[in-house]
Amino acid sequence: WGSYSLCPSSAHKQSSKMAEELQKKYPHLRVMKSNRQIKCLQTIIRDKTTPREDFIFYADRLIRLLIEEGLDCLPFSEQTVITPTQSEYCGTSFATEICGVSIVRAGESMEAGLRAVCKHIKIGKILIQRDEETAAPKLLYAKLPSDISQRYVLLLDPMLATGGSVKKAIEVLLDRGVPEDKIVFINLIAAPEGVHNLMTSYPGVTVVTCEVDACLDARKYIIPGIGDFGDRYFGTDN
Repeated sequence: WGSYSLCPSSAHKQSSKMAEELQKKYPHLRVMKSNRQIKCLQTIIRDKTTPREDFIFYADRLIRLLIEEGLDCLPFSEQTVITPTQSEYCGTSFATEICGVSIVRAGESMEAGLRAVCKHIKIGKILIQRDEETAAPKLLYAKLPSDISQRYVLLLDPMLATGGSVKKAIEVLLDRGVPEDKIVFINLIAAPEGVHNLMTSYPGVTVVTCEVDACLDARKYIIPGIGDFGDRYFGTDN
């Protein structure tokens, strides 16, 4: 872990309490259970002095854990197999077809983690930008699997701030025939304002996040946050 250290704080306790309250209010919100390893990964990627190489390495580790958490929200069916000892093992298997959709650009950072655990998965892309005149999110580009309406969709974007972009992306998916309850939105850090905005508009969508932060500031940045995830991951912050 190098020189990084983990320091408990009252802010972390407040964040945990906020997450518990939100999960009681929104049953389709799933906050990944924290432990010392996850907290250490969060600490490293949130540190403004973390070099880009380390940021990518530890962000990728955390994303992969989060993807596994998201996959656990999908339907499973019982399956019995025969082991090499000629014994039966009663287990489970995925009961549905899935695909990923990343919200460009930051969401593309999560594609490798998804491919690492789901071989040959189809991944679509949605590009959304804020309209300079109205400040409303505007769809610029969408390339999605032709059979997306028949699949569960893992929607990828590391940050949930106001919720405007992800709501627009969900609107695109609904227009393509994807049922609301077949959308799982996976993100690393969420602001409570974004959770409220998203889940009051689309209560059937499952939201999986690693941590709920305190709030948004006046500029709509997540506090304490992580800065611009896409800039830090892709090296365009200078």
